[in-house]
Amino acid sequence: MNVFVTGGTGYIGQRLVPALLARGHRVRVLARQTSLHRVPAGAVPVVGDALRESTFASAVRPGETVVHLVGTPHPSPAKAAEFERVDLASVVAASSAAERAGVLHFVYVSVAHPAPTMRAYIAVREKGEQRLASAGLTRTILRPWYVLGPGHWWPAALLPLYGIARLLPPFWTGAERLGLVTLSQMVRALVAAVEQPPPAGTARILDVPAIRAALVSEAAAKAKRSPVGVP
Repeated sequence: MNVFVTGGTGYIGQRLVPALLARGHRVRVLARQTSLHRVPAGAVPVVGDALRESTFASAVRPGETVVHLVGTPHPSPAKAAEFERVDLASVVAASSAAERAGVLHFVYVSVAHPAPTMRAYIAVREKGEQRLASAGLTRTILRPWYVLGPGHWWPAALLPLYGIARLLPPFWTGAERLGLVTLSQMVRALVAAVEQPPPAGTARILDVPAIRAALVSEAAAKAKRSPVGVP
């Protein structure tokens, strides 16, 4: 498949892009001039600014899949203004170009909600989801709460509390919705989303349990390994 990734030089993107390439997909990565050295080998870099609609207007192509990973690093309640300036502006710009280009599928990383904290962040991600809906895009929306991985391990200390919450009926639903996922689970779910788009014009939501359970098809991997005509 033809895949255009924004945020491909970031925490998730630098793991997702190689995973897509390994499965035979053609991947282009949007990056600033100063970040080109961080574009994973094998991907085609596209120089641009994720906050400018003009960048996407010339970069997004008909029939491809857009994976939007742009976001404020290490989000916290103190970064509300940055969420509006970066997170929301980028998805508005990307979705507008995707709508005009007629992309096949738009994959968006949102956030689990409702939740008792991070209200400004959640509000912006909900606006992003609403923008995709108003554009009528075929879309998959992933809603993790926190992605555990290199440099992002501290919430693992909360795992015993999650275990207790799952045993208490009043807290079970919240514990599942706001559970933790690993970086490898997130990458696997994104690959599955790319390879298995929902029906045209519809939305698919992957919450935390669905992200954990996501499976990738072996069809693309086999096609990559085998010459044409060889089973």
